[in-house]
Amino acid sequence: MESAAKIRRKVLRDGRSIRSVSRETGLSRNTIRKYLKDGSPPSYQRQADPVRHKLCVFEERLQTLFEQDLTRPRRERRTGVKLYELLVQEGYTGSYSPVQRFVRDLKRAGLGSGDAFIPLQFQAGDALQFDWSEEHVVLGGIAQKVKVAHFRLCHSRKPFVVAYPGEPQEMVLDAFVRALAFYGGVPGRVIIDNPKTMVTYVSRSKDRIFHPRFLALMNHYVMEPVACTPAAGWEKGQVENQMQFLRGRLFTPKLAFDDLESLNVWLHLRCEELGARQHPEQRDRTIDAVFADEQAELRPLGRPFDGYVEKTVRVRSTCLVQYDSNRYSVPARFAGQRVSLRAYAGRIKVVANQDVIAEHKRRFTRNISYFEPWHYVPLLARKPGALRDGAPFVDWQLPASMRRIKDHYMKGKGGDREFVDLLLLAQDHGIEIVETACDLAVAQNTLRLPAIINLINQLVEPVIVPLAQSYDYPRLTMRPEANCKRYETLYMRQGVAV
Repeated sequence: MESAAKIRRKVLRDGRSIRSVSRETGLSRNTIRKYLKDGSPPSYQRQADPVRHKLCVFEERLQTLFEQDLTRPRRERRTGVKLYELLVQEGYTGSYSPVQRFVRDLKRAGLGSGDAFIPLQFQAGDALQFDWSEEHVVLGGIAQKVKVAHFRLCHSRKPFVVAYPGEPQEMVLDAFVRALAFYGGVPGRVIIDNPKTMVTYVSRSKDRIFHPRFLALMNHYVMEPVACTPAAGWEKGQVENQMQFLRGRLFTPKLAFDDLESLNVWLHLRCEELGARQHPEQRDRTIDAVFADEQAELRPLGRPFDGYVEKTVRVRSTCLVQYDSNRYSVPARFAGQRVSLRAYAGRIKVVANQDVIAEHKRRFTRNISYFEPWHYVPLLARKPGALRDGAPFVDWQLPASMRRIKDHYMKGKGGDREFVDLLLLAQDHGIEIVETACDLAVAQNTLRLPAIINLINQLVEPVIVPLAQSYDYPRLTMRPEANCKRYETLYMRQGVAV
């Protein structure tokens, strides 16, 4: 089209001859005359459909296969290449191109276009849609993939997104807790896909068996879970469209943050800002305005769900329990016992006899041990030498005064034993008391252990409070005199002669 426009300008505007333009462009004079006669360039149109001599015998068979695929989930439908290979096995000797054109014509005829849907309408407070997407970001200078949980209230179109390192079940539970807190209420039902973290089994009759922990979440908030038909994304089309929209709106170009928490703070602010956009159906109102009306229809939130995944583990002889390829320490007295490990999205709790015995920040590294040094202090009573090279104590961040006393003790013979005794006192009286005593010892330049123990005793001794009211006790009116003869009188009364 651009070449035709140039030729028309050269002849009709500049007054050049057809011969000169033909000589300059290399086009024939007949072609140039066609360009001058019609503003649109001549295009080739097929006069008749191509004859598929070899495919004619297989056209009915190919259409049957194509129609069979329409009854299958989209992910299980065969491509044109697969259909061609199947025809070849049945005796077709032609090329792939006729098969490709025939399948294309079937799709254009509407048999498998997949472009027509029934529009859905949701009442206020009725439904919430949920799905995951995978995005690429830079965290701490390292490019990595994150999983983003997408939520969308179906009536108001209010979005909410939060990012996680993965999509295991504890992340699903945490995402729902955050989303419902963001919306400030609970809708009647939630429309989800069929991942194993939420749906454990889908029968032939499309009956679902939901995962017990996900069902506990639904029961806690009194929501009805609705799982879509497999490969029927249009049943939750709002959140599907939201993933595509937010990928271009928020995650392009690639985001860069120090950590995942900073990314989620930024995403939360963007979700608030997106509420100022025009509502797709109520054009005269914003999403936030419609959401304000929908919030009144949401049920009260109540207390948040305790979203953890629990498993029973055995504590190793090294006082470690393992979860998701990392190891976390527990108090030494539980070595060899079976305890309950509760994995949250951001932390790990270890429970024994309904008591929390250890808590760690959850890590997403691989094959790393994370120690709490105080868990191993009781073992130092029998093995004080481990204080020097024990893995839990290598990078132990002690208070400044205790670190100075430790360096002082470790220079001398038997110093490790003395510092272990000090650590055991910290377990008995609390780290705050021992730290205060160490601060006083450093200030008084008295670093010997007996002196520090004396300071600890002074801090923990009870303070005698004087009585608030004074009392009048009986007083002597006559001073007693010393008279030893009174003892003789006592003996006389007992009938004993002196």
